[in-house]
Amino acid sequence: MSKQFDDSLFEFVTEDHSYEQEEIQAPSRSFWADAWHRLTENKTAVASLVILVVIVVIAVFAPVLAPHDPLAQNPRVANLPPKIPGLENFSWFNGEAINRGDVLYDAYERAGLGADVYYYLGTDALGRDLLSRIMYGTRISLIIAFVAAVINLLIGVSYGLISGWKGGKVDQWMQRLLEVISGIPNLVIVVLMLLVLEPGLMSIIITVALTSWVSMSRVVRAQTIRLKQQEYVLAARVLGQSTSQILMNHILPNVLAMIVIQIMFALPSAIFFEAFLSFIGIGIPAPSASLGSLVNEGYKTFRFLPHLMWYPAGVISILMLAFNLLADGLRDALDSKLRE
Repeated sequence: MSKQFDDSLFEFVTEDHSYEQEEIQAPSRSFWADAWHRLTENKTAVASLVILVVIVVIAVFAPVLAPHDPLAQNPRVANLPPKIPGLENFSWFNGEAINRGDVLYDAYERAGLGADVYYYLGTDALGRDLLSRIMYGTRISLIIAFVAAVINLLIGVSYGLISGWKGGKVDQWMQRLLEVISGIPNLVIVVLMLLVLEPGLMSIIITVALTSWVSMSRVVRAQTIRLKQQEYVLAARVLGQSTSQILMNHILPNVLAMIVIQIMFALPSAIFFEAFLSFIGIGIPAPSASLGSLVNEGYKTFRFLPHLMWYPAGVISILMLAFNLLADGLRDALDSKLRE
């Protein structure tokens, strides 16, 4: 038995209407724009980025922002506790100290200073302003970190690309050289540098230049070996593109995300390495200061003047934590496989 259907129950779909249903409504984004969008959704990474930008700006403009000369010595104001205007009601920032009889006294008044004199983070044993020294010390630590990043880009990326692309005996010899370099402890290299160079910023930079790029080169090599077997690389070779063109136009753009992640992890490692060298006394020489040398000076009087160690150690901790959290956020934003 046949059934009759009412034509009013159906609606004719025009061709234009079907096109509207298939139209992409969301705006298209590039890879980097999409990665930035995912990064901004990570509140921890954004907060770390803001903190790092503030610290870098303060370090860059330290000559302008520092309230005192970091090298100026004034024994009359030695070992003053922190005093911050508006926070005098807090025991840590009111300029009071404890003598041997556990009696509080106004250290600024005893030093003959006026009520309008403030040392925000106190002074050291030579009367130098601790806040100014931390600003300049952070500047030195960041210089070493960014030099390590540049070296990673110039040497590590180039070495990894060549090793991964060439393969065969060239790759084997290059990897054996990496094993020799990575087998020598960094501290031994620093000691050898001190036999040739004077202790200071240059010897630390050379040490970083000799060792910091090894991990970067290995990551880039592994990615290059994987990518050179892809179809689009084979097509580029068939079309007659040179090796340099393939590396720059096809391999490097696909490795760029891993390079950014590796650099972000290399920055805190360089800062900690410099702090370690300065802490054991073979880093930045006096009277210049780095975060590690400030911690080294502060821990000697930690029981009596804890602020001399707490503040530079706190800056190191904030830098290390912010860089690592930002690197984690970048890894999640750039590497889709890890997000899955």
